[in-house]
Amino acid sequence: MIQVVWHKELAQGPWFKLSLMEQMGNIGSEVGRAIIRQRKGDVEQRDKALERALELFDLTLADSRLRHRLKEITRAREIVCDVFYGENQYNVTLESLEKYFNQFAYAARLGR
Repeated sequence: MIQVVWHKELAQGPWFKLSLMEQMGNIGSEVGRAIIRQRKGDVEQRDKALERALELFDLTLADSRLRHRLKEITRAREIVCDVFYGENQYNVTLESLEKYFNQFAYAARLGR
């Protein structure tokens, strides 16, 4: 299996200079794109957005500054995967995912 790296430049350093709010807000942008594509029935583009989101999650999990937040980050990743690829065992709606990630985007904007 060939793994596509979507965010090569971010992975080389800039990602790790962002705050957690900025990182999660960026992840949320990709999740938001996936939600839009899901609603349109465009599975191919949904999956590409999810690949990008999961890559950003993994970069965030690799950020040594965030060791104390690993539980929350991994749970958010798990829920995103469950909503789109699993059985949605947590009964999370697309709307609630949007609300969750929008909070990070708003907080990141306030922090600037």
